[in-house]
Amino acid sequence: MQSPRRARDSHGRHAPSWGPFTNVQLDGGVLLQFAEPPVEIQMQHYAFLLDDERFDRAYARLTERGIEHWADPQMRRPGEINHEHGGRGVYFKDPAGHAIELITRPYL
Repeated sequence: MQSPRRARDSHGRHAPSWGPFTNVQLDGGVLLQFAEPPVEIQMQHYAFLLDDERFDRAYARLTERGIEHWADPQMRRPGEINHEHGGRGVYFKDPAGHAIELITRPYL
């Protein structure tokens, strides 16, 4: 699975796994669990609220690795970030096709 590898490389570290799960430990006690489903699942959207420093590091990794990204969820502004809600944001897809959004300010 490429999603856990990308999450681990970008945000965390490998954690002990069990059963069908591959676990990635993030800061703040957050544990992401990935499982290969036996059926197709629809694309999901995941948004992560980051401070400015972490956003800068994550965005640098996206660009260094040549990962296609957009400023908008409609994918009309490739290679850009947005400055919505008084912060910054970017969208990209994980290897499974799920939409990942990184933002520095909450919408509300």
